[in-house]
Amino acid sequence: MQPYELTLAAAADAIRTRRLSPVELTDSVLERIAQREPDLQAYVTVAAEHARSAARDAERALAAGRRQGPLHGIPVGLKDLIDVAGRVTAAGSRVRADHRARTDSTVAARLAQAGAVLLGKTHTHEFAYGLITPQTHNAWDTGRVAGGSSGGSAVAVAAGMATFALGTDTGGSIRVPAALNGVVGLKPTYGLLPRHGVTSLSWSLDHVGPLTRTAEDAALVLNALAGPDPRDPASVSAPAKDYRPRTGTDLTGLRVGVPSTYYFDHVHPETEDAVRRAIEQLRDLGARLVEVEIPMTRYIQATQWGLMVPEATAYHENTLRTVPDLYQADVRVLLEAGALMTAGDYLRAQRSRTLMRQEWARLLQEVDLIAAPTVPTTAVRAGQETITWADGTVESVSDAYVRLSAPANITGTPSLSLPVGHDSAGLPIGMQLLGRPLEEDVLLRVGHAYELTRPVSALAPAA
Repeated sequence: MQPYELTLAAAADAIRTRRLSPVELTDSVLERIAQREPDLQAYVTVAAEHARSAARDAERALAAGRRQGPLHGIPVGLKDLIDVAGRVTAAGSRVRADHRARTDSTVAARLAQAGAVLLGKTHTHEFAYGLITPQTHNAWDTGRVAGGSSGGSAVAVAAGMATFALGTDTGGSIRVPAALNGVVGLKPTYGLLPRHGVTSLSWSLDHVGPLTRTAEDAALVLNALAGPDPRDPASVSAPAKDYRPRTGTDLTGLRVGVPSTYYFDHVHPETEDAVRRAIEQLRDLGARLVEVEIPMTRYIQATQWGLMVPEATAYHENTLRTVPDLYQADVRVLLEAGALMTAGDYLRAQRSRTLMRQEWARLLQEVDLIAAPTVPTTAVRAGQETITWADGTVESVSDAYVRLSAPANITGTPSLSLPVGHDSAGLPIGMQLLGRPLEEDVLLRVGHAYELTRPVSALAPAA
C-alpha cells in the first residue's frame, strides 16, 4: 500500500510510531496529484513547494518531540472559500479573482496549530451556489458530475489526492459530493465549527465540515476544529468532547429511525436497495429500527430556497450591482431572483424553519438518529439537467440532489454521509445519518461500527 492510500487514522498512527514520515506521506500525495489531477481537476491551486516545506517542518518537530496531535504531518485540501493568510480565496469566481486573504480563517489556523500540511485550494461551484462543481470531474467516472459545491474536496479525498479535506455545506454541499464520490462527509451541528474567514453563501444555513475516508477520520478532524469562536456570531459553546469512536460494533439499545415518508420517495431502486441493506446491517449490530414519519415535508424545499436565496443575494448586493457580468450565468440568475423576493417571503421561511426545528426535535426524542439516502441517485452524466422518475415526474438535478440533504441545514442538526455500496455502473451510493444537535459522537460511533463490518471504501480507480 502506498502512503497516499492510507486513511487519516492509519497515517497518523504510522507517523506517531515513526514508520512513516510527514515528508514521505506528502510526497506520495503530491505524486498522486500529478498523476490524477489532469483528469479530475479537483484543485484550483496546488502549493507543492509550500507543502513540502511544511512537511519538513512537521518532521523536524517530531524529531524534537513536539507532535501536535493526530493531524500532525497530514496533507489537507481546503475548499476555495476558506481563507489562508497571503493566499487567494477566489470562491470559484472572477468576482473574487484578486481577493488575497490577510489572515487565516479560524479553521485554517486550527489546522495549522494541529500540524496539518496544506496542499492547496480545491474547486467549488461559484460562491458555493450549486450542486455540481462544473470544473471538477467525478473520481469514479470523469464523464459524470462530482457533485457540489465541495466537489473538489470530495474528489481529492476519493482519488488519494488529499488525506482529508474541508468543505462547506449550505444545502448538502459536503454530503452530496461525498456520496457521489464514495467518501465520508460530515455536516456538523450549526455553529459547532467556526466560519470566521469562510466566504458565505447563506449565513443562517452555512456549515464547515470534513471530507474523509472513514468516520474515525472525520472524528479526528472534528476534535481539532470544534470549539467556540467569538468572531462567528453563530458559534456555539458546547462541552468539549473526544469524538473518536471508542467502541466496537455493538449498537444494542440504539434506536434508528427509518423514514416512511419523504426520504425514500423518488429514489433510484439501486440507491434504495443499498441504503436499506445498510440499515439492516445496523439492526444486525443490535440497533432497533423504528419507522418514523418526517414532519412538514411539503415545506422543506420551499423553506430551504426561501432562506438561502435572499440571504445569498444580500451578501452579493454590491458586486451584483457593480460587476454583474463577472458572475457565471447560473449563479447570476439565482442572485437576481433573490432580489425579487419580498421581506414577507423571507419571514415566512423563517417561521417555517422555527416550526420545522421544533418538529424535528420532537422526532429525535423518539429515536437516537435517522438513517436515509444521502442523495436519491448516483452521479449523473455531465451536462444532464433533469431526472425523470418511474412515475413520469421530472426533477432538476439540483433539486434532486438538495432534496434529501436540505432538512439538516434548515434544522441545524448534524448529518453524516457514509458510502454503502455501488450501483450497477460502479458508482458510489451514500447513506446519511441524522442526529440530535451536538451529538456528532453518536453518528460517528454508528458510522464507525458500520465500517467495521465492511472493508474501508477503496480509492477511486485511476482511469
